[in-house]
Amino acid sequence: MKKLNRWQTLLFQVGGLIMVAGAALPIFGITYAGAILLQIGSVMFGLMQLQMRYEGHDSTVMRLRRQQMLGALLLITSGCLAVMHELGMYHLGSGEWKLCLAVAIVMEGYTAFRLPIALKACGEDAD
Repeated sequence: MKKLNRWQTLLFQVGGLIMVAGAALPIFGITYAGAILLQIGSVMFGLMQLQMRYEGHDSTVMRLRRQQMLGALLLITSGCLAVMHELGMYHLGSGEWKLCLAVAIVMEGYTAFRLPIALKACGEDAD
Protein backbone atom coordinates (compact mmCIF):
# COMPACT_ATOMS: atom_id res chain seq x y z
CA MET A 1 0.00 0.00 0.00
CA LYS A 2 1.14 3.52 -0.73
CA LYS A 3 2.21 5.28 2.44
CA LEU A 4 1.02 8.72 3.49
CA ASN A 5 3.58 11.43 4.11
CA ARG A 6 3.95 13.11 7.49
CA TRP A 7 1.34 15.83 6.88
CA GLN A 8 -1.17 13.43 5.41
CA THR A 9 -0.73 11.10 8.38
CA LEU A 10 -1.28 14.04 10.72
CA LEU A 11 -4.46 15.06 8.86
CA PHE A 12 -5.62 11.43 8.94
CA GLN A 13 -5.16 11.11 12.71
CA VAL A 14 -6.52 14.56 13.60
CA GLY A 15 -9.49 13.99 11.29
CA GLY A 16 -10.26 10.73 13.07
CA LEU A 17 -10.18 12.43 16.46
CA ILE A 18 -12.35 15.33 15.29
CA MET A 19 -14.81 12.90 13.73
CA VAL A 20 -15.15 10.91 16.95
CA ALA A 21 -15.62 14.12 18.95
CA GLY A 22 -18.26 15.33 16.48
CA ALA A 23 -20.14 12.04 16.66
CA ALA A 24 -20.08 12.12 20.49
CA LEU A 25 -21.23 15.74 20.96
CA PRO A 26 -24.93 15.08 20.19
CA ILE A 27 -24.98 12.78 23.24
CA PHE A 28 -24.42 15.89 25.35
CA GLY A 29 -27.01 17.96 23.48
CA ILE A 30 -24.53 19.88 21.31
CA THR A 31 -26.01 18.93 17.96
CA TYR A 32 -25.05 21.72 15.54
CA ALA A 33 -21.37 21.88 16.51
CA GLY A 34 -21.29 18.09 16.58
CA ALA A 35 -22.58 17.87 13.02
CA ILE A 36 -20.02 20.42 11.80
CA LEU A 37 -17.16 18.62 13.57
CA LEU A 38 -18.37 15.27 12.24
CA GLN A 39 -18.34 16.65 8.71
CA ILE A 40 -14.90 18.26 9.01
CA GLY A 41 -13.37 15.19 10.62
CA SER A 42 -14.94 12.73 8.20
CA VAL A 43 -13.73 14.72 5.20
CA MET A 44 -10.18 14.90 6.58
CA PHE A 45 -10.15 11.21 7.54
CA GLY A 46 -11.91 9.97 4.42
CA LEU A 47 -9.87 11.93 1.91
CA MET A 48 -6.59 10.84 3.46
CA GLN A 49 -7.79 7.25 3.50
CA LEU A 50 -8.67 7.53 -0.19
CA GLN A 51 -5.12 8.79 -0.85
CA MET A 52 -3.66 5.42 0.13
CA ARG A 53 -3.38 3.21 -2.93
CA TYR A 54 -2.84 -0.49 -3.49
CA GLU A 55 -0.89 -1.36 -6.62
CA GLY A 56 -0.79 -5.12 -6.11
CA HIS A 57 -2.96 -7.82 -7.64
CA ASP A 58 -4.20 -9.78 -4.63
CA SER A 59 -7.98 -10.12 -4.92
CA THR A 60 -8.57 -10.24 -1.16
CA VAL A 61 -6.66 -7.01 -0.56
CA MET A 62 -8.42 -5.31 -3.49
CA ARG A 63 -11.82 -6.35 -2.09
CA LEU A 64 -10.94 -5.10 1.38
CA ARG A 65 -9.60 -1.87 -0.07
CA ARG A 66 -12.86 -1.30 -1.97
CA GLN A 67 -14.79 -1.89 1.26
CA GLN A 68 -12.51 0.58 3.02
CA MET A 69 -13.09 3.21 0.33
CA LEU A 70 -16.85 2.66 0.54
CA GLY A 71 -16.64 3.07 4.31
CA ALA A 72 -14.76 6.35 3.87
CA LEU A 73 -17.38 7.63 1.44
CA LEU A 74 -20.14 6.61 3.87
CA LEU A 75 -18.37 8.54 6.64
CA ILE A 76 -18.37 11.66 4.48
CA THR A 77 -22.01 11.04 3.53
CA SER A 78 -23.03 10.68 7.17
CA GLY A 79 -21.37 14.01 7.94
CA CYS A 80 -23.29 15.65 5.09
CA LEU A 81 -26.56 14.13 6.29
CA ALA A 82 -25.91 15.32 9.86
CA VAL A 83 -25.25 18.89 8.70
CA MET A 84 -28.30 18.82 6.42
CA HIS A 85 -30.43 17.59 9.32
CA GLU A 86 -29.20 20.37 11.61
CA LEU A 87 -29.83 23.00 8.93
CA GLY A 88 -33.33 21.64 8.32
CA MET A 89 -32.65 20.92 4.65
CA TYR A 90 -34.55 17.62 4.62
CA HIS A 91 -37.40 16.27 6.67
CA LEU A 92 -37.16 12.51 6.36
CA GLY A 93 -36.33 11.95 10.00
CA SER A 94 -33.38 12.23 12.33
CA GLY A 95 -31.78 8.81 12.17
CA GLU A 96 -30.45 8.59 8.62
CA TRP A 97 -27.03 10.03 9.39
CA LYS A 98 -26.75 7.76 12.43
CA LEU A 99 -27.57 4.68 10.37
CA CYS A 100 -25.10 5.71 7.67
CA LEU A 101 -22.45 6.33 10.33
CA ALA A 102 -23.11 2.92 11.91
CA VAL A 103 -22.69 1.11 8.57
CA ALA A 104 -19.50 3.07 7.88
CA ILE A 105 -18.09 2.22 11.31
CA VAL A 106 -18.74 -1.49 10.79
CA MET A 107 -17.06 -1.43 7.37
CA GLU A 108 -14.10 0.62 8.58
CA GLY A 109 -13.69 -1.53 11.69
CA TYR A 110 -13.74 -4.76 9.71
CA THR A 111 -11.19 -3.56 7.18
CA ALA A 112 -8.97 -2.04 9.89
CA PHE A 113 -8.49 -5.47 11.44
CA ARG A 114 -8.62 -7.61 8.30
CA LEU A 115 -6.51 -5.58 5.84
CA PRO A 116 -3.15 -5.85 7.68
CA ILE A 117 -3.62 -9.62 7.92
CA ALA A 118 -4.35 -9.86 4.18
CA LEU A 119 -1.37 -7.65 3.33
CA LYS A 120 0.92 -9.83 5.44
CA ALA A 121 -0.45 -12.97 3.76
CA CYS A 122 0.34 -11.66 0.28
CA GLY A 123 3.82 -10.50 1.30
CA GLU A 124 3.18 -6.74 1.39
CA ASP A 125 4.18 -4.40 4.19
CA ALA A 126 1.15 -4.03 6.48
CA ASP A 127 2.13 -0.67 8.05
